Order: sequence, then structure tokens, then C-alpha cells
Amino acid sequence: MGMESLEPELIILAFSEDNVESKIDMLHQRASVMAASNQSLLWGTYRPNLYFGTKPRLPESLLTGLMWFGIENISDFKHIRHSCDQRDELDEYSFKKHDGRNFAIQTITDSKNNVKLKTELLKIPGGNHGGEWAIRISGNPINDKVPSRISILYYFGLEGDGSIELVNSLNKMGLDSPVELKGETPELGKFSIKILNDLNNKVPTNIPPGVPASTNLSKIQYWGLLVPEKDVWRAKELLQGHLFIKYEKTRDKSQEGHIPPPPYLFSLDNEVRKDSNFFIFQNMVEGPFQFDIFFQSESTPVHLDVESFTSGLESSSQEFDLRFEKTFGLSAKGFGDKQIYFAQTSLSNLIGGIGYFYGSSIVDRSFTESDEDDVEFWSKYRQVDPELTLPSALFTATPSRPFFPRGFYWDEGFHQLLIGIWDNDLSLDIIKHWVSLIDDDGWVAREQILGEEARSKVPVEFQTQYPYYANPPTLLFAIKAFIERVDDVENKLNLGANDPAIISSRYILDKELAKNYLEEIYPKLKLNYKWFRRTQSGEIKEWGRKAKSREAYRWRGRTPGHTITSGLDDYPRPTPPHPAELHVDLMCWVGFMARTLKDIAERLGEEDDAEDFGEEYKNIVANLNDLHWSEEHDAFCDLSVDEDEESVFVCHKGYLSLFPMMLELLPNDSPKLGAILDMIHNPKELWSRSLSKSKKLFHTGEDYWKGNIWININYLVLSSIYKNYAIVEGPYKEKAKTIYDELRNNIIKNEFERTGYVWEQYSESTGVGLRSHPFTGWSSLVTLIMAEMY
Repeated sequence: MGMESLEPELIILAFSEDNVESKIDMLHQRASVMAASNQSLLWGTYRPNLYFGTKPRLPESLLTGLMWFGIENISDFKHIRHSCDQRDELDEYSFKKHDGRNFAIQTITDSKNNVKLKTELLKIPGGNHGGEWAIRISGNPINDKVPSRISILYYFGLEGDGSIELVNSLNKMGLDSPVELKGETPELGKFSIKILNDLNNKVPTNIPPGVPASTNLSKIQYWGLLVPEKDVWRAKELLQGHLFIKYEKTRDKSQEGHIPPPPYLFSLDNEVRKDSNFFIFQNMVEGPFQFDIFFQSESTPVHLDVESFTSGLESSSQEFDLRFEKTFGLSAKGFGDKQIYFAQTSLSNLIGGIGYFYGSSIVDRSFTESDEDDVEFWSKYRQVDPELTLPSALFTATPSRPFFPRGFYWDEGFHQLLIGIWDNDLSLDIIKHWVSLIDDDGWVAREQILGEEARSKVPVEFQTQYPYYANPPTLLFAIKAFIERVDDVENKLNLGANDPAIISSRYILDKELAKNYLEEIYPKLKLNYKWFRRTQSGEIKEWGRKAKSREAYRWRGRTPGHTITSGLDDYPRPTPPHPAELHVDLMCWVGFMARTLKDIAERLGEEDDAEDFGEEYKNIVANLNDLHWSEEHDAFCDLSVDEDEESVFVCHKGYLSLFPMMLELLPNDSPKLGAILDMIHNPKELWSRSLSKSKKLFHTGEDYWKGNIWININYLVLSSIYKNYAIVEGPYKEKAKTIYDELRNNIIKNEFERTGYVWEQYSESTGVGLRSHPFTGWSSLVTLIMAEMY
């Protein structure tokens, strides 16, 4: 929200308030704080698919990134590290501290190249273009007794309008430190970039005596070229192609056995082509090394240097620790240093996974929800007609840097539960980006694959989005949590514009600003709710069912064995799919939407909307019990029809059975709650498993949501029990408290002690991490579980 949105309010107040001067001062202060906050988010580690890279939150601008490869053997250049990839078999890459705005520390352990890297980032405010930043890249051998020789590279590529050029005089033997680039773009203004090598860096020693020096390895090697602006992100391909051509030419010219050693063979060509918009700089190092990169804006009055950078990193690290304890209170809860370290890295990696994406997505609008109204709809051939959309932007967290470095609607609400507590306004910025993607019909794509770089990580068959496919509306979790934070504090808009506390909390400290935010996003949220009710509706009377209203829902996008749209993928559902199905989890999600929107509407004075939402919520709860509760199974279940087209329950006890309790649709004295708690606590049924151990489909087929443990669902279980059943008087209070204590302790112990890594899911039998890793999306919710912040 920029200054433009404040001007109308300023005019109204000027003519309607007695105390005009104080109101104008308040608005100017508010605008100053908001501008400082927006500037602090311009630059960041917003390329989460890379081991390390930076970019501004601009559609086309300056991209930077880190690459490295070993130079012990000639074949090492085939294994350039750039984008996060489990096939690289790194021991770990993990942000140890990341505050989301100004400071980050990451370590990368690469045993195959015997090096442990550290990336450090520091930003300072000032000027008119997002301030300045500095990066420190350093490395140390993992094993001092084994050579640690690597080629470490950093690149800068300019997309869109502007220019960038090398200041140093060209030299075929390399460049002396410091190396300087100068550039200018409409959004960033004039800037310079400086690279400074540490004086103690050492060159590789694996060069036989008498080998002629094709370059000076103590200098910085370089390469500048003009690439199509849409291909700047293909840095690894550009580098690998360059090195391969050089290798081929050298091999053809050399006599057998006289190919130069790797440090010479794979050094850059030390040339800059005309109108270059892409520059790579290379250091050949052995043993400990370090170099710094400074981005300096001409509009910033004071610049970072090596000394202020070093001291700034130290003070920022200390401030991070203090803020973390103040926010989560884990030391006060009795957690030890190792457990707090684990929680810090969980939070930091979630924040380090935030990215800014811009580009077109692929959407097929040739189908509608009515195409799934025919029996055996899933088996009929359908001619696809995918089209590229107009470009759009998204600022979002991501589930997993190597596997899922893009936005997922179902995941994002969980991400923002943690980010919102750490930095409320950062979270609101992300939420607003997502809400802006809700189209005029009320639909938002469940997976945001924006641009070619994002699509490069997605198999072709999964790239197309369909505008009648839904996804759980978890953003409302984060919006509800924001409202609760607003209600917990008083107005305190009396801090300096650059004060970290107010930059991350201005929407909490200024309740008028909070109301403005809700007013801005409310129409789209309401539109999305109406879209859910219209496109995901199910049938009742058509299949001989009886209920008090027409509230019934069915996920579209079903295929045999999968309901991807539900977020639970291969969780057992009626087989084969049928248009008569009703899905209990979707009924609960729509009920949760209605209740949350009712609360927002009441807060905004939308009385008619609040009344409608309240009535719809009441009908949903009634139909939930009338339609989905099975006395035979003592559980909430899906519905379908049998061979005679008679309505039947399809019961697969597991996470699906918990939704009425997780989404708080059950009163604390409901006998159905007692049955759910029994199911959770029974070791032969659920405990923390996704599917009951007693079911035939337990651990079968793809085995994704068929038994193993997911942290996000366990967080919802713990949250609901904690807030609604364990501390509120009722017939199940003691049982709820027992389950809460045991389940929470089990999750914390398993996540921390058994695995060390944060994984996508965990084995229900051994606790071993499974599937993709690092998965520091919703699995990072363990931090909130430790802090008991729900």
C-alpha cells in the first residue's frame, strides 16, 4: 500500500476533523513507516530455487547468483552447483538465521568437494532505491587433511531496461581485486557493485611444475556476454556450455596427455563482449577463502565497507537471537540450546524460501465444473487447450527449495502462521499478493508456476492449471491469526520509521491501518468463497439423501486414486470417482470460510454479509452432522453411491475424519468429539498417522497420504485441542489434555532428535524423514508447536 492510498483519507480528515494538524502528522508518520517497510523488502534472497541468489521485488531487474564446482578432476565441471538439487548430494544447506528483511546467514556443506561454504547477507536502509546490501561468501575445508580446491563463481545479470558495465581495465590474465561494475535501471537508479577478495586467499596447488600459465589464478577471472533477457536465469547452462566448448577446443589442440590442469582448463575466458548484460566472476581457491560483494546505490548517503559489514553481521546475529527468544520464548519454556538452534533454523529456512516470481502461467479454460457431472467423467477423453496468461507477480514462501520452489495455495496459509508471528507485515504483504491473484470469477490457481524459470522445475504434465479446481483456503488461517494479534495490542504508533519493531508490526500497532487492510482484501475473499460454493457444490436430493439445507460439497479434479485438489493427494476416496460423491473435508473448509468471513464482515460493519455467512455456517454444521456422520463407523466419512445408486458412506479413518474437530466445527461437549479423540489416541488407529493402521489401504500404492506423518495436520490437531478442548471445561477436557501433551512431546522429540533435517513427512513407525528435503515449508510449524503458539 503506497502513499496514493492515503491521500483520499487525508482529504476527508482535513474537512471533517477538528484536530487537523495532529491527524495530518499521524498520516505523514504512517506514510513514512510504510515507505520504510516497503523499501526494506525491495531486495532479498528471493530466488529460493538457488543455493544462494538475490533479486529485487521487480518484474525485470538485476539477478545475482552463486555457483561452484570442484577443480580436483577434469570431470568435476559437469557437477556445477547452482540450483538446489538433491542429486548434488550436499550434506546440508540451511539458513541458520534469516530475519526476512536485513540479515541472513546460511551454511552449505559439500563433502564431495570437501568444502563448507557460508553465505552472509546484510542490508542497510537509506536512499530512494531500497538501500544497500553486502554479501560475504567464505569457505573452509571439511577435512584439513584432504585437498579442498574449488572454482567459486558469482554472477550478475540484468533483465529489462538499463545497463551494466565493467569498470576495470580488461586484462587477459584476470582482474585485480577490487572488481567494480556500474549500472543503472529505471527502478534501481544508478548503482555500483564491488567484489573484494580476502588477501589470505590461496590459489590451487594441483598444477604440475612447468605447465605454462594461461591466466593468473591469483586474480579474478571474468566473462561478460549479451544474453536474451529472458535467459539470464539460465546461468548454469551458459557457464557449462562455455566451459564445455573450451574443453573441447583445448582437447583437440593438445597432444595426448597434455591437457592443462583443471584450474587453467576451466578458468573463464577473461573477455567482455559488446553490450554485455551478464557478467560472471570466478575465483580459483584452495583451502580457506573469503570474498565480499557490495551493492551500493548512488542515492544512499553512507556506504558499507568491510569493517562496518563485519560489525553489522555480528550485531545482527545477536539481535536475531534476542528477538527470537522474545518472540517465541523457547528458553523460558526450558528448551536447550540445540533445540532452540533447530527451531531458529526451521524459521530461518522458511523465510529463506520466500521468493518473488513474475511471468505467465498456463491455464486451460476449456473445461468447467459441469464437465464432471457425468458418470465416469474421469474416463472420458478431453481435448486440452492450454494457454499462456498475461504475466503476473507473486511474493510468496515456498514449501521446498529443491522440489517445490514456487507458490502453493494450500501450503501458504500454514507458512504464514509462523511468518506472521515473526514479522506480521511481511506476512500481510505475502497474503495480499495471493489475494490479488483471485480473478473476477473468484478462482485462484492452486499452484503458481509463473515464468520459464519456475516451469523448469515442474514436469510438463503438471504445469497446466484449471479454473474449476479448488484448493483448501488456508490463507484464512493467517488472516484470522492477524486479527487476533491486532486485538491483543493497543495502538502504539510512536516509534521511528526505521525501527525494526514498527517496520514489522505497523498493521498491528495502528488499528485503523489494520481495518483498511481488511477492507482491501475482503471483496476478493468474499468472491473466492462464493466461487467455492458455486463450483464445488454437491448433490443431496438427487441421490435420495435428506438434509436441512442444500449445503453439500464435492472436490472437482478427481481421478481414480487421487484428489489432488484436496491437498491430500492419494488419500483414499470413493473408487471409482462418481458425481454423487460428497467430501467431508471440503464441507468443513467451506464452513471454516463462512465462519471466518462472518467475523471479518462484522468487524467491517458489513451486517448483511455477516448475517448471510452466519446462516450458511449454521446450515453447514447441521448438514455436516446429518450427511457425513456414520453411526456404524463412529466417524465422519465421505459419501458416494453403490451399484444400485443408493447413497453409502465411504469411511477411511484417518486425517479426513479429523476435519470437523481440526477446523473447530464441533462443540466441546459433542459425543462425536469423544469418538474422534478416541480414534486419535488409539495406537492401532491414528495417533499422528495420516491413515488408520487398521485400514487395508494403509501404506499401499503411492503411499503419500496413506499412513506417514505430516506436521501441518498435527499442528491443526494440537491447535484445536489446545484452544477448544484441553483448557475449556467439558466432558472430554482431561482426555484432550492428555492427548495434547503426549502428541506434542512426540512431535517435538521425533522432529528434533531423530532426524536433524526438516523433511516433507515422517515415517509413522520409525520417525525417519521421508520424501523431499529440506522441506522447510509447513514442517517448520514445529517451531510454533514448541512455543505453544496456535
